[in-house]
Amino acid sequence: MKRREFLRCSAAGLVPLAGAGFSIAAPSRRPSIVIIYADDLGYGDISCYGADRLRTPKIDRFASRGLRFVNAHAPSATCTPSRYAMLTGEYAWRKKGTGVLPGDARLIIQPGRTTLPSMLQKAGYATGVVGKWHLGLGAGDLDWNQDIKPGPLDIGFDYCFLLPATGDRVPCVYVENRRVVGLDPKDPIQVSYEKQVGSDPTGREHPELLKMHPSHGHDQTIVNGISRIGYMSGGKAARWVDEEIADVITRKATAFIEQNRERPFFLYFATHDIHVPRVPHPRFAGKSGLGPRGDAILEFDWSAGEILKTLDRLNLAQDTLVILTSDNGPVVDDGYKDQAVELLAGHKPAGPLRGGKYSAFDAGTRVPFIVRWPGHVKAGTSDALLGQVDFVSSFAALTGGQLGGDDAPDSFNVLPALLGKSKTARSHIVEHAGTLSLIQGQWKYIEPSNGQKVNKNTNTELGNDPAPQLYDLAADIGEKNNVAASHPEKVSELSDLLKRIRTQARSRP
Repeated sequence: MKRREFLRCSAAGLVPLAGAGFSIAAPSRRPSIVIIYADDLGYGDISCYGADRLRTPKIDRFASRGLRFVNAHAPSATCTPSRYAMLTGEYAWRKKGTGVLPGDARLIIQPGRTTLPSMLQKAGYATGVVGKWHLGLGAGDLDWNQDIKPGPLDIGFDYCFLLPATGDRVPCVYVENRRVVGLDPKDPIQVSYEKQVGSDPTGREHPELLKMHPSHGHDQTIVNGISRIGYMSGGKAARWVDEEIADVITRKATAFIEQNRERPFFLYFATHDIHVPRVPHPRFAGKSGLGPRGDAILEFDWSAGEILKTLDRLNLAQDTLVILTSDNGPVVDDGYKDQAVELLAGHKPAGPLRGGKYSAFDAGTRVPFIVRWPGHVKAGTSDALLGQVDFVSSFAALTGGQLGGDDAPDSFNVLPALLGKSKTARSHIVEHAGTLSLIQGQWKYIEPSNGQKVNKNTNTELGNDPAPQLYDLAADIGEKNNVAASHPEKVSELSDLLKRIRTQARSRP
Protein backbone atom coordinates (compact mmCIF):
# COMPACT_ATOMS: atom_id res chain seq x y z
CA MET A 1 0.00 0.00 0.00
CA LYS A 2 1.43 3.40 -0.97
CA ARG A 3 2.10 5.90 1.81
CA ARG A 4 -0.54 8.44 0.73
CA GLU A 5 -3.16 5.73 0.30
CA PHE A 6 -2.21 4.26 3.69
CA LEU A 7 -2.62 7.61 5.42
CA ARG A 8 -5.93 8.31 3.65
CA CYS A 9 -7.27 4.91 4.68
CA SER A 10 -5.99 5.25 8.20
CA ALA A 11 -7.70 8.60 8.57
CA ALA A 12 -10.95 6.83 7.74
CA GLY A 13 -10.14 4.00 10.15
CA LEU A 14 -9.93 1.48 7.33
CA VAL A 15 -6.49 -0.03 7.90
CA PRO A 16 -6.72 -3.38 9.69
CA LEU A 17 -3.95 -4.44 12.05
CA ALA A 18 -2.59 -7.89 11.25
CA GLY A 19 -2.03 -10.02 14.28
CA ALA A 20 -3.23 -12.82 16.45
CA GLY A 21 -6.94 -12.21 16.55
CA PHE A 22 -7.21 -8.46 17.01
CA SER A 23 -8.44 -5.57 14.89
CA ILE A 24 -8.96 -2.02 16.05
CA ALA A 25 -9.57 1.33 14.39
CA ALA A 26 -6.24 2.82 13.38
CA PRO A 27 -5.09 6.24 14.61
CA SER A 28 -5.61 9.11 12.20
CA ARG A 29 -1.96 9.13 11.24
CA ARG A 30 0.85 6.63 11.75
CA PRO A 31 4.32 8.13 11.66
CA SER A 32 7.40 6.40 10.44
CA ILE A 33 9.85 5.69 13.27
CA VAL A 34 13.65 5.99 13.20
CA ILE A 35 15.92 5.04 16.09
CA ILE A 36 19.49 6.36 15.72
CA TYR A 37 21.42 4.23 18.19
CA ALA A 38 24.97 5.25 19.04
CA ASP A 39 27.50 2.90 20.63
CA ASP A 40 29.22 4.00 23.87
CA LEU A 41 28.14 7.64 23.51
CA GLY A 42 28.20 9.27 26.93
CA TYR A 43 25.83 11.73 28.56
CA GLY A 44 28.47 14.45 28.25
CA ASP A 45 29.81 13.56 24.79
CA ILE A 46 27.67 15.89 22.68
CA SER A 47 27.44 19.63 22.90
CA CYS A 48 23.67 19.87 23.44
CA TYR A 49 24.28 17.92 26.67
CA GLY A 50 27.06 20.21 27.81
CA ALA A 51 30.23 19.15 25.97
CA ASP A 52 32.33 22.26 25.37
CA ARG A 53 35.58 20.77 24.03
CA LEU A 54 33.98 19.64 20.77
CA ARG A 55 30.84 20.53 18.83
CA THR A 56 28.16 18.25 17.37
CA PRO A 57 26.26 20.76 15.21
CA LYS A 58 23.92 18.37 13.43
CA ILE A 59 22.76 16.73 16.64
CA ASP A 60 22.50 20.17 18.27
CA ARG A 61 20.22 21.35 15.47
CA PHE A 62 18.16 18.18 15.86
CA ALA A 63 17.91 18.76 19.62
CA SER A 64 16.89 22.40 19.16
CA ARG A 65 13.85 21.18 17.25
CA GLY A 66 13.09 18.24 19.52
CA LEU A 67 12.56 17.18 23.10
CA ARG A 68 15.77 16.50 25.03
CA PHE A 69 15.46 14.08 27.94
CA VAL A 70 17.84 14.36 30.87
CA ASN A 71 16.73 11.28 32.86
CA ALA A 72 16.37 8.61 30.16
CA HIS A 73 18.12 5.27 30.43
CA ALA A 74 19.56 2.48 28.35
CA PRO A 75 18.51 -0.88 29.81
CA SER A 76 22.08 -1.89 30.64
CA ALA A 77 25.59 -0.53 31.05
CA THR A 78 26.77 -2.77 28.19
CA CYS A 79 25.69 -3.28 24.62
CA THR A 80 24.14 -6.73 24.07
CA PRO A 81 21.73 -6.60 27.04
CA SER A 82 20.64 -3.07 26.12
CA ARG A 83 19.82 -4.10 22.56
CA TYR A 84 18.03 -7.23 23.72
CA ALA A 85 15.85 -5.30 26.18
CA MET A 86 15.09 -2.51 23.72
CA LEU A 87 13.86 -4.91 21.03
CA THR A 88 11.98 -7.30 23.34
CA GLY A 89 10.73 -5.06 26.13
CA GLU A 90 12.22 -7.51 28.64
CA TYR A 91 15.01 -6.69 31.06
CA ALA A 92 17.98 -8.73 29.85
CA TRP A 93 18.97 -9.81 33.37
CA ARG A 94 15.85 -11.99 33.40
CA LYS A 95 17.28 -14.22 30.67
CA LYS A 96 20.52 -16.18 30.80
CA GLY A 97 22.90 -15.78 27.90
CA THR A 98 22.23 -12.08 27.25
CA GLY A 99 25.61 -10.79 28.37
CA VAL A 100 28.16 -9.32 25.97
CA LEU A 101 28.31 -11.91 23.18
CA PRO A 102 31.21 -13.30 21.15
CA GLY A 103 31.00 -12.79 17.41
CA ASP A 104 29.93 -16.38 16.75
CA ALA A 105 27.06 -16.50 19.27
CA ARG A 106 23.68 -17.91 18.32
CA LEU A 107 20.64 -15.62 18.05
CA ILE A 108 19.44 -14.84 21.57
CA ILE A 109 15.97 -13.52 20.65
CA GLN A 110 13.66 -16.46 20.08
CA PRO A 111 11.93 -16.36 16.67
CA GLY A 112 8.18 -16.15 17.15
CA ARG A 113 8.19 -13.95 20.24
CA THR A 114 6.78 -10.44 19.97
CA THR A 115 9.47 -7.85 19.36
CA LEU A 116 9.44 -4.17 18.52
CA PRO A 117 9.92 -4.85 14.79
CA SER A 118 7.45 -7.75 14.65
CA MET A 119 4.77 -5.65 16.35
CA LEU A 120 5.31 -2.84 13.84
CA GLN A 121 5.55 -5.27 10.93
CA LYS A 122 2.12 -6.64 11.82
CA ALA A 123 0.82 -3.08 11.94
CA GLY A 124 1.82 -2.57 8.30
CA TYR A 125 5.28 -1.06 8.68
CA ALA A 126 8.31 -1.79 6.53
CA THR A 127 11.00 -2.71 9.05
CA GLY A 128 14.76 -2.52 8.68
CA VAL A 129 17.91 -2.71 10.80
CA VAL A 130 21.21 -1.31 9.59
CA GLY A 131 24.51 -1.36 11.49
CA LYS A 132 25.77 -3.10 14.59
CA TRP A 133 23.73 -6.17 15.61
CA HIS A 134 25.51 -8.05 18.45
CA LEU A 135 22.51 -10.23 19.31
CA GLY A 136 23.82 -13.41 17.75
CA LEU A 137 23.05 -15.15 14.45
CA GLY A 138 22.10 -18.70 13.60
CA ALA A 139 21.26 -21.56 15.91
CA GLY A 140 24.80 -22.61 16.82
CA ASP A 141 27.80 -23.73 14.73
CA LEU A 142 26.96 -21.16 12.06
CA ASP A 143 28.44 -21.65 8.59
CA TRP A 144 29.21 -18.11 7.42
CA ASN A 145 29.44 -19.30 3.81
CA GLN A 146 25.76 -20.34 3.59
CA ASP A 147 22.40 -18.76 4.37
CA ILE A 148 22.57 -17.17 7.82
CA LYS A 149 19.46 -18.01 9.80
CA PRO A 150 17.77 -17.45 12.10
CA GLY A 151 18.54 -13.75 12.28
CA PRO A 152 16.83 -10.34 12.12
CA LEU A 153 14.50 -11.48 9.31
CA ASP A 154 13.09 -14.09 11.70
CA ILE A 155 12.20 -11.70 14.52
CA GLY A 156 10.32 -9.01 12.59
CA PHE A 157 12.71 -7.19 10.28
CA ASP A 158 12.05 -7.12 6.53
CA TYR A 159 15.60 -6.03 5.74
CA CYS A 160 18.96 -6.06 7.48
CA PHE A 161 22.51 -4.92 6.74
CA LEU A 162 24.72 -5.80 9.67
CA LEU A 163 28.01 -5.78 11.41
CA PRO A 164 27.38 -9.19 12.99
CA ALA A 165 28.82 -8.31 16.40
CA THR A 166 31.18 -5.39 17.10
CA GLY A 167 33.99 -3.70 15.24
CA ASP A 168 36.58 -5.30 17.50
CA ARG A 169 35.27 -8.86 17.05
CA VAL A 170 35.51 -11.25 14.12
CA PRO A 171 34.05 -11.93 11.63
CA CYS A 172 34.86 -8.53 10.12
CA VAL A 173 32.33 -8.73 7.29
CA TYR A 174 28.91 -7.30 6.48
CA VAL A 175 25.80 -9.47 6.38
CA GLU A 176 22.92 -8.37 4.16
CA ASN A 177 19.71 -10.26 4.84
CA ARG A 178 20.99 -13.87 4.94
CA ARG A 179 24.38 -13.70 3.20
CA VAL A 180 27.86 -12.31 3.77
CA VAL A 181 28.33 -9.41 1.35
CA GLY A 182 30.96 -9.89 -1.37
CA LEU A 183 32.03 -13.37 -0.27
CA ASP A 184 34.16 -15.33 -2.74
CA PRO A 185 33.07 -18.99 -2.48
CA LYS A 186 36.64 -19.99 -3.30
CA ASP A 187 37.80 -18.28 -0.11
CA PRO A 188 35.46 -19.57 2.60
CA ILE A 189 35.25 -17.96 6.02
CA GLN A 190 36.23 -19.76 9.20
CA VAL A 191 35.60 -18.25 12.64
CA SER A 192 36.60 -19.48 16.08
CA TYR A 193 36.70 -18.00 19.54
CA GLU A 194 38.52 -21.02 20.96
CA LYS A 195 41.54 -21.63 18.74
CA GLN A 196 43.37 -20.10 15.81
CA VAL A 197 42.04 -21.03 12.39
CA GLY A 198 43.92 -20.65 9.12
CA SER A 199 47.22 -18.84 8.84
CA ASP A 200 46.21 -15.18 9.28
CA PRO A 201 48.66 -13.39 11.58
CA THR A 202 47.64 -12.27 15.07
CA GLY A 203 48.46 -9.07 16.89
CA ARG A 204 50.01 -11.03 19.73
CA GLU A 205 52.54 -12.72 17.45
CA HIS A 206 53.06 -9.95 14.86
CA PRO A 207 52.67 -6.51 16.47
CA GLU A 208 54.87 -5.07 13.71
CA LEU A 209 51.92 -5.47 11.29
CA LEU A 210 49.57 -3.29 13.34
CA LYS A 211 48.53 0.28 12.60
CA MET A 212 46.70 0.41 15.95
CA HIS A 213 47.96 -1.54 18.94
CA PRO A 214 45.84 -3.06 21.71
CA SER A 215 46.06 -1.79 25.27
CA HIS A 216 44.45 -4.92 26.69
CA GLY A 217 43.11 -7.99 24.93
CA HIS A 218 42.23 -7.46 21.25
CA ASP A 219 45.37 -9.27 20.11
CA GLN A 220 44.06 -12.06 17.90
CA THR A 221 43.44 -12.09 14.12
CA ILE A 222 44.59 -8.95 12.30
CA VAL A 223 42.12 -7.38 9.87
CA ASN A 224 42.90 -4.06 8.18
CA GLY A 225 45.99 -3.59 10.35
CA ILE A 226 44.00 -3.97 13.60
CA SER A 227 44.01 -7.06 15.79
CA ARG A 228 40.61 -8.24 17.03
CA ILE A 229 38.91 -10.48 19.56
CA GLY A 230 38.60 -13.95 18.04
CA TYR A 231 40.15 -15.81 15.14
CA MET A 232 39.16 -15.60 11.48
CA SER A 233 40.47 -16.87 8.16
CA GLY A 234 39.21 -16.52 4.60
CA GLY A 235 36.65 -14.06 3.28
CA LYS A 236 39.37 -11.63 2.18
CA ALA A 237 37.20 -9.94 -0.48
CA ALA A 238 34.34 -9.52 1.99
CA ARG A 239 36.25 -7.92 4.85
CA TRP A 240 35.32 -4.41 5.81
CA VAL A 241 37.65 -1.41 5.92
CA ASP A 242 37.16 0.29 9.27
CA GLU A 243 37.57 3.79 7.88
CA GLU A 244 34.61 3.17 5.55
CA ILE A 245 32.12 1.60 7.96
CA ALA A 246 30.23 4.79 8.78
CA ASP A 247 29.88 5.69 5.09
CA VAL A 248 28.74 2.19 4.13
CA ILE A 249 26.07 1.76 6.79
CA THR A 250 24.82 5.34 6.49
CA ARG A 251 24.29 4.84 2.76
CA LYS A 252 22.38 1.63 3.45
CA ALA A 253 20.21 3.37 6.04
CA THR A 254 19.33 6.29 3.78
CA ALA A 255 18.64 3.86 0.93
CA PHE A 256 16.14 2.03 3.14
CA ILE A 257 14.34 5.32 3.77
CA GLU A 258 14.32 6.12 0.06
CA GLN A 259 12.94 2.70 -0.87
CA ASN A 260 10.15 2.83 1.70
CA ARG A 261 9.17 6.49 1.59
CA GLU A 262 5.69 5.76 0.25
CA ARG A 263 4.63 3.79 3.35
CA PRO A 264 5.21 3.91 7.09
CA PHE A 265 8.58 2.41 7.98
CA PHE A 266 10.64 1.57 11.05
CA LEU A 267 14.41 1.96 10.78
CA TYR A 268 16.73 0.86 13.57
CA PHE A 269 20.06 2.49 12.62
CA ALA A 270 22.76 1.21 14.99
CA THR A 271 26.09 2.92 14.36
CA HIS A 272 29.53 1.50 15.05
CA ASP A 273 30.69 4.88 16.34
CA ILE A 274 32.01 5.54 18.89
CA HIS A 275 32.95 1.96 19.81
CA VAL A 276 36.52 0.69 19.48
CA PRO A 277 38.46 0.39 17.30
CA ARG A 278 38.01 4.09 16.59
CA VAL A 279 39.25 4.52 13.05
CA PRO A 280 37.16 7.32 11.53
CA HIS A 281 37.19 8.25 7.87
CA PRO A 282 40.02 10.63 6.85
CA ARG A 283 37.36 13.36 6.55
CA PHE A 284 37.12 13.34 10.35
CA ALA A 285 40.57 12.16 11.45
CA GLY A 286 42.30 14.87 13.48
CA LYS A 287 39.33 17.26 13.32
CA SER A 288 38.14 17.14 16.93
CA GLY A 289 41.43 17.85 18.67
CA LEU A 290 40.57 15.02 21.09
CA GLY A 291 42.06 12.14 19.14
CA PRO A 292 40.26 9.25 17.43
CA ARG A 293 37.52 9.07 20.07
CA GLY A 294 36.57 12.70 19.54
CA ASP A 295 36.86 12.27 15.78
CA ALA A 296 34.48 9.29 15.98
CA ILE A 297 31.94 11.52 17.78
CA LEU A 298 32.16 13.95 14.85
CA GLU A 299 31.63 11.03 12.48
CA PHE A 300 28.56 9.94 14.43
CA ASP A 301 27.24 13.51 14.25
CA TRP A 302 27.66 13.35 10.46
CA SER A 303 25.88 9.98 10.20
CA ALA A 304 22.94 11.23 12.25
CA GLY A 305 22.84 14.36 10.11
CA GLU A 306 22.66 12.32 6.90
CA ILE A 307 19.60 10.45 8.19
CA LEU A 308 17.89 13.71 9.13
CA LYS A 309 18.88 15.36 5.84
CA THR A 310 17.36 12.45 3.92
CA LEU A 311 14.07 12.80 5.78
CA ASP A 312 14.04 16.53 5.01
CA ARG A 313 14.90 16.02 1.34
CA LEU A 314 12.09 13.49 0.89
CA ASN A 315 9.62 15.71 2.80
CA LEU A 316 9.22 12.98 5.41
CA ALA A 317 10.29 14.91 8.52
CA GLN A 318 6.71 15.83 9.45
CA ASP A 319 5.68 12.18 9.20
CA THR A 320 8.63 10.69 11.10
CA LEU A 321 9.31 10.32 14.80
CA VAL A 322 13.08 10.16 15.32
CA ILE A 323 14.83 9.14 18.53
CA LEU A 324 18.59 9.56 18.97
CA THR A 325 20.15 7.75 21.91
CA SER A 326 22.98 5.38 22.97
CA ASP A 327 23.24 1.76 24.08
CA ASN A 328 25.18 2.58 27.27
CA GLY A 329 27.46 5.15 28.78
CA PRO A 330 31.00 6.15 27.81
CA VAL A 331 34.33 4.38 28.05
CA VAL A 332 37.67 5.97 27.17
CA ASP A 333 40.33 3.23 27.00
CA ASP A 334 38.38 0.15 25.90
CA GLY A 335 41.19 -1.96 24.51
CA TYR A 336 43.26 0.01 21.99
CA LYS A 337 46.07 2.54 22.28
CA ASP A 338 44.26 5.38 20.53
CA GLN A 339 45.31 8.16 22.97
CA ALA A 340 41.71 8.57 24.10
CA VAL A 341 42.84 9.13 27.69
CA GLU A 342 45.82 11.34 26.90
CA LEU A 343 43.85 13.62 24.54
CA LEU A 344 40.71 14.18 26.62
CA ALA A 345 41.87 17.78 27.18
CA GLY A 346 39.23 18.44 29.83
CA HIS A 347 36.39 16.76 27.94
CA LYS A 348 34.07 14.89 30.34
CA PRO A 349 32.38 12.01 28.50
CA ALA A 350 29.99 11.34 31.40
CA GLY A 351 29.27 15.01 32.05
CA PRO A 352 28.25 15.44 35.71
CA LEU A 353 27.59 11.71 36.21
CA ARG A 354 29.69 9.10 37.97
CA GLY A 355 30.91 5.87 36.35
CA GLY A 356 30.54 4.91 32.71
CA LYS A 357 30.18 1.82 30.57
CA TYR A 358 30.11 -1.34 32.75
CA SER A 359 29.09 0.70 35.84
CA ALA A 360 26.10 0.61 38.20
CA PHE A 361 26.55 4.33 38.72
CA ASP A 362 24.30 6.47 36.56
CA ALA A 363 26.80 7.20 33.79
CA GLY A 364 26.49 3.53 32.84
CA THR A 365 22.88 3.86 31.68
CA ARG A 366 21.76 7.50 31.75
CA VAL A 367 22.36 8.46 28.14
CA PRO A 368 21.54 11.16 25.60
CA PHE A 369 17.94 10.77 24.45
CA ILE A 370 16.33 13.19 22.00
CA VAL A 371 12.91 12.90 20.32
CA ARG A 372 11.86 14.88 17.25
CA TRP A 373 8.50 14.80 15.48
CA PRO A 374 7.73 18.19 13.94
CA GLY A 375 4.19 19.37 14.58
CA HIS A 376 3.66 16.75 17.28
CA VAL A 377 6.53 17.08 19.77
CA LYS A 378 7.25 20.54 21.12
CA ALA A 379 10.91 21.47 21.46
CA GLY A 380 12.27 21.65 24.99
CA THR A 381 13.71 19.60 27.84
CA SER A 382 12.11 16.88 29.95
CA ASP A 383 13.24 15.25 33.19
CA ALA A 384 10.67 12.44 32.93
CA LEU A 385 12.05 9.04 33.95
CA LEU A 386 11.89 6.54 31.11
CA GLY A 387 13.95 3.92 29.31
CA GLN A 388 14.59 2.30 25.96
CA VAL A 389 12.90 -0.84 27.29
CA ASP A 390 9.68 1.19 26.95
CA PHE A 391 9.82 1.44 23.16
CA VAL A 392 7.72 -1.68 22.54
CA SER A 393 4.70 -0.61 24.62
CA SER A 394 4.95 3.06 23.70
CA PHE A 395 5.16 2.43 19.96
CA ALA A 396 2.31 -0.09 20.21
CA ALA A 397 0.21 2.72 21.66
CA LEU A 398 1.39 5.12 18.96
CA THR A 399 0.65 2.83 16.03
CA GLY A 400 -2.43 0.96 17.26
CA GLY A 401 -0.61 -2.28 17.92
CA GLN A 402 -1.56 -4.58 20.78
CA LEU A 403 0.51 -6.65 23.16
CA GLY A 404 -0.39 -9.95 24.76
CA GLY A 405 -0.06 -10.41 28.49
CA ASP A 406 3.28 -12.19 28.15
CA ASP A 407 4.75 -9.72 25.64
CA ALA A 408 7.25 -7.00 26.54
CA PRO A 409 7.08 -7.81 30.27
CA ASP A 410 9.05 -4.78 31.44
CA SER A 411 8.00 -2.20 28.84
CA PHE A 412 5.82 0.67 30.06
CA ASN A 413 3.67 2.86 27.84
CA VAL A 414 5.36 6.24 28.31
CA LEU A 415 4.06 7.72 25.04
CA PRO A 416 2.62 10.89 26.65
CA ALA A 417 6.06 11.69 28.08
CA LEU A 418 7.85 10.78 24.83
CA LEU A 419 5.63 13.24 22.97
CA GLY A 420 6.03 15.93 25.63
CA LYS A 421 2.38 15.75 26.67
CA SER A 422 3.24 14.68 30.21
CA LYS A 423 6.03 15.67 32.57
CA THR A 424 6.04 12.24 34.19
CA ALA A 425 6.54 8.72 32.83
CA ARG A 426 7.68 5.78 34.94
CA SER A 427 7.62 5.75 38.73
CA HIS A 428 10.71 3.52 38.81
CA ILE A 429 13.23 1.78 36.56
CA VAL A 430 15.81 -0.98 37.07
CA GLU A 431 19.35 -0.43 35.85
CA HIS A 432 21.65 -3.33 35.02
CA ALA A 433 25.42 -3.60 35.22
CA GLY A 434 25.83 -7.07 36.65
CA THR A 435 24.78 -5.45 39.90
CA LEU A 436 21.18 -4.22 39.79
CA SER A 437 20.05 -0.80 40.91
CA LEU A 438 16.68 0.92 41.13
CA ILE A 439 15.67 4.52 40.56
CA GLN A 440 12.42 5.76 42.06
CA GLY A 441 11.78 9.48 42.04
CA GLN A 442 14.83 11.27 43.41
CA TRP A 443 16.29 8.10 44.93
CA LYS A 444 18.82 5.66 43.48
CA TYR A 445 19.41 2.36 45.28
CA ILE A 446 22.31 0.03 44.36
CA GLU A 447 22.06 -3.47 45.78
CA PRO A 448 24.99 -4.88 47.77
CA SER A 449 27.62 -6.66 45.70
CA ASN A 450 30.99 -8.24 46.38
CA GLY A 451 32.36 -7.56 42.90
CA GLN A 452 35.45 -5.49 42.18
CA LYS A 453 35.03 -1.75 42.58
CA VAL A 454 37.05 -0.60 39.57
CA ASN A 455 37.48 -2.14 36.13
CA LYS A 456 41.26 -2.26 35.99
CA ASN A 457 41.35 -2.28 32.19
CA THR A 458 39.09 0.71 31.59
CA ASN A 459 39.59 2.47 34.95
CA THR A 460 35.80 2.71 35.36
CA GLU A 461 34.20 2.81 38.81
CA LEU A 462 31.77 -0.12 38.75
CA GLY A 463 29.57 0.83 41.69
CA ASN A 464 30.00 -2.48 43.50
CA ASP A 465 30.01 -2.43 47.30
CA PRO A 466 29.18 -5.07 49.92
CA ALA A 467 26.98 -2.49 51.66
CA PRO A 468 23.77 -1.03 50.21
CA GLN A 469 24.08 2.33 48.51
CA LEU A 470 21.47 5.09 48.38
CA TYR A 471 21.85 8.38 46.53
CA ASP A 472 19.62 11.44 46.42
CA LEU A 473 19.92 12.24 42.71
CA ALA A 474 18.10 15.55 43.10
CA ALA A 475 20.84 16.86 45.37
CA ASP A 476 23.71 14.63 44.28
CA ILE A 477 23.55 13.73 40.59
CA GLY A 478 27.21 12.67 40.76
CA GLU A 479 26.42 9.97 43.37
CA LYS A 480 29.19 11.11 45.66
CA ASN A 481 27.39 10.84 49.02
CA ASN A 482 25.97 7.46 50.04
CA VAL A 483 23.07 8.31 52.39
CA ALA A 484 21.94 4.72 53.06
CA ALA A 485 22.86 4.91 56.74
CA SER A 486 20.70 7.98 57.34
CA HIS A 487 17.68 6.67 55.38
CA PRO A 488 17.30 3.02 56.38
CA GLU A 489 13.54 3.07 55.72
CA LYS A 490 14.10 4.14 52.10
CA VAL A 491 16.79 1.47 51.64
CA SER A 492 14.36 -1.15 52.92
CA GLU A 493 11.54 0.13 50.69
CA LEU A 494 13.60 0.14 47.51
CA SER A 495 15.31 -3.14 48.34
CA ASP A 496 11.92 -4.80 48.76
CA LEU A 497 10.65 -3.31 45.49
CA LEU A 498 13.71 -4.53 43.60
CA LYS A 499 13.28 -8.01 45.07
CA ARG A 500 9.64 -8.10 43.95
CA ILE A 501 10.53 -7.01 40.43
CA ARG A 502 13.31 -9.60 40.26
CA THR A 503 11.18 -12.50 41.48
CA GLN A 504 8.11 -11.67 39.39
CA ALA A 505 8.09 -12.45 35.68
CA ARG A 506 7.08 -8.95 34.66
CA SER A 507 6.96 -5.35 35.84
CA ARG A 508 4.72 -3.95 33.08
CA PRO A 509 1.37 -2.72 34.48
